[in-house]
Amino acid sequence: MNRRIIFAFTGLAIAAIFTVHGAFSQAPPSSRRAINLADDNPQLPFSGAILAGNTLYLSGRIGIDAKTGKAPAEVDEEIKLLLDHVKATLVQAGMSMDDLTYVQIACTDLSLYDKFNAAYRGYFTTKDLPAREFIGAATLLRGGHFEMQAIAVRR
Repeated sequence: MNRRIIFAFTGLAIAAIFTVHGAFSQAPPSSRRAINLADDNPQLPFSGAILAGNTLYLSGRIGIDAKTGKAPAEVDEEIKLLLDHVKATLVQAGMSMDDLTYVQIACTDLSLYDKFNAAYRGYFTTKDLPAREFIGAATLLRGGHFEMQAIAVRR
């Protein structure tokens, strides 16, 4: 064979190898998806949570009664609704409360700190509780006393 043909064939073979290698070595598509519960309001301009890889970012939640659209008058019931909703969101993402790594709670009455903690602790099975911030807020939407946002990482 002619040297030029061998050289051209070799060059094309090398180019084909790099092309095939490049096609298979591209980054995988984003594994980001929204997590919304059935009772989440689809009209709101945000998702209940976003799962990106093994990390779940939970939007701020208030313990709202689905029937009235407001926080219940009883603070214990509000706390239960809030924590049950967070737990349900985690379960839908294939996680549990034990996967929470950071939690931020805004509260309109800081004297409710101990009451919230008593209920909150019961939602965990691990002794390694998430990092947490409990801050005061003047008011919250729909008459709520608590708003919780969080980050969870699948174990």
